[in-house]
Amino acid sequence: MKRIGIKGITHLKIDNFDFESEENFNYLGSILSADNNMNICIAERIGKGNRAYYANVKLIKSKSVKKNTKLKINKTIIRLVITHSSETWTLTAKDENNISIFERQILRKIFGRVNIDNIWRIRNDLKIDRLIENADIVRFSKAQRIKWSGHIQRMDQSRPTRKLLDWKPMGSRPVGRPRQR
Repeated sequence: MKRIGIKGITHLKIDNFDFESEENFNYLGSILSADNNMNICIAERIGKGNRAYYANVKLIKSKSVKKNTKLKINKTIIRLVITHSSETWTLTAKDENNISIFERQILRKIFGRVNIDNIWRIRNDLKIDRLIENADIVRFSKAQRIKWSGHIQRMDQSRPTRKLLDWKPMGSRPVGRPRQR
């Protein structure tokens, strides 16, 4: 096994096989990046959630379907499409905000407008949070991460995933703030 650097691109050669490095690649429906940036993955998941919404838009806009049924469609289809592989996400505040904005747009379409003094208005974020009892998508995503870590804790010590969890890197990091490049 040896590494060869050609024009800034790192290659990995194992026996007769050459592997090139990639900035981003799709693995099991998730986009992984070299710098572990989740913006691209989250934007794609929101796009797929949007497609899932429009696939079910007739049910969500239908007046004959109850709101509880519409909420179940949201939780079982749209939310799960967005949070696929969310156990691996490292969310920034901007990412959390983007996901929350998308979910609130869907919830506003489900709950519709409210009539206050003969004026129709959209529901604000606080009212939507009260209606869903603070069970928003960001909390769901964080709960999925906790579930996944519990799953890894219960794994056998010989499993590769558990070995990575228990792994202690050798050496130490330098003291102080990292250099800005």
